[in-house]
Amino acid sequence: MIKIIRINNENKESLQLPNEDFHIFGKLIPTFKDETWSYQEEIFEKSWSMKFPDENYSLENIDNKGFALAAFDGEKCIGLAIFEDTWNKFMYLMDLKINKEYRKQGIASLLLTSAVEEIKNRGYKGINTIGQDNNLAACRFYLNNGFKIGGIDNMSYKFTQQEGKTDIYFYLEF
Repeated sequence: MIKIIRINNENKESLQLPNEDFHIFGKLIPTFKDETWSYQEEIFEKSWSMKFPDENYSLENIDNKGFALAAFDGEKCIGLAIFEDTWNKFMYLMDLKINKEYRKQGIASLLLTSAVEEIKNRGYKGINTIGQDNNLAACRFYLNNGFKIGGIDNMSYKFTQQEGKTDIYFYLEF
């Protein structure tokens, strides 16, 4: 049975859940017309794997800016969601990751729904996050969980090794 627990001093080692590779197989192409976002998908002929660098999260820093939840299977941490306070009425989901062997079992969705009460108690009206356009699995996840596209940033990766990517801003209203 999967349990969702807020990260505290007793389980803070869960913040070091390592990143694992994921498949890049297509991209989401948003379009804004008549005040409405729509999108198309492009599936790549060849897919490849990508892995984000591991973070070194500090419970003190996270608690000063927001909160974190972890998903546990028994004593094993298998998922992590970190939320940060923002200036607007959407709390920022800054990291969401699930252990590779537990993906596609609804655990990421469970982490999000488990956070809603705390987010509402903090006075927020929803959650926002950013997904890279070429991480089609993540973009699909957010859209399938009720998030809407709220904008793009096609300059984030300019002058980097990842030039050509676009950040997509996703918003979930409660």
